[in-house]
Amino acid sequence: MDTKIASFAKHYSAQNLAYIGDAVFELHVRKMLLSTGNRSVNALNKAARGYVSAKAQAVMYHAVEPHLSEEEMSAMRRGRNIRTNTKAKNAGMSEYKHATGLEALFGYLFVNERHERIAEIFNICIGVHDE
Repeated sequence: MDTKIASFAKHYSAQNLAYIGDAVFELHVRKMLLSTGNRSVNALNKAARGYVSAKAQAVMYHAVEPHLSEEEMSAMRRGRNIRTNTKAKNAGMSEYKHATGLEALFGYLFVNERHERIAEIFNICIGVHDE
């Protein structure tokens, strides 16, 4: 990977990477759900919650680990290790931190314009969720 591109993400805090990564991940979930056919927005939102919850994302975190480069793993760990006073409504602190790590990975890839890699990792996430 071009080191100029890799260093670009270093200008963002882990919180900022997780912030944008949350949106990137949710957009991919919404796109995937829409591809399954027309449903009511209520049904779409209900289905999306199963993918974007901290519990689900924590499972996805562990599923993608073996598929990551050291650089990608570093971005995910940065997100996981964010100090926070907030917690998820329906998840423990460990699950919340792992979910934040996954979001930071998506943010890292997004700001580095690694859209094909986002799709690859998203497919791993969906595969483990649908098992």
